[in-house]
Amino acid sequence: MAAANPWDPATAPSAAGLLLGHFLKSGLVTQEMLNVAKKPASCFVNFSRLQQITNIQAEISQKNMEIELLRLEKDTADVVHPFFLAQKCQTLQSMNNHLEAVLKEKRSLRQRLMKPICQENLPIEAMYHRYMVHLLDLAVNFIEKLETHLETIRNIPHLDANLKNMSKALAKMDVLVTETEDLADNILKWREQQREVSSCIPKILAEENYLHNHDSKMPLLPFNSKVHVQTINTK
Repeated sequence: MAAANPWDPATAPSAAGLLLGHFLKSGLVTQEMLNVAKKPASCFVNFSRLQQITNIQAEISQKNMEIELLRLEKDTADVVHPFFLAQKCQTLQSMNNHLEAVLKEKRSLRQRLMKPICQENLPIEAMYHRYMVHLLDLAVNFIEKLETHLETIRNIPHLDANLKNMSKALAKMDVLVTETEDLADNILKWREQQREVSSCIPKILAEENYLHNHDSKMPLLPFNSKVHVQTINTK
């Protein structure tokens, strides 16, 4: 609480106040001068602001501490919260009951474990039969693909080498495809040439037949008479 101003005649009716009132009536001082004198000093204002800042910082620290406590409570809720503790207690109780039942049947369980379990059927409740059918299907599929899965796992360390070999094989395949395309083009060209030759063969055969028939129709000179004439001339 701010202290009373001794120079204010309204709040402090003292001798000084009476004197100031007399000066105010006589006109030696004015009300404005008194108002200026009533203003608190700047140092006191700064002190009050500093006190307010300190209080605000204390409140902020308190709120931050409360927030940290809430976060800690949230993180440890599964450990200290009564609801989760009750669930854990129920779980532990059920486990304890199961262990007690096992201990009670310890002798029969030991005898059962000592017997061979081949050619025996495990009893399964009816409500779980459909799940067992689905489980058996999954087991059969897993066993069928087990060797493939194992081979895949074995090939994982050699994956980089296999990728390099695959890249080389693809490059060779591209070369072979190019050569095959060139060979196919050559075969098509050769077929075209063979077709042209085949189309020319009948013409050639017809011309040969024509020439052969024409030669057969031409008269032949007597070979004997010519020889005889030559002998006469030699004589």
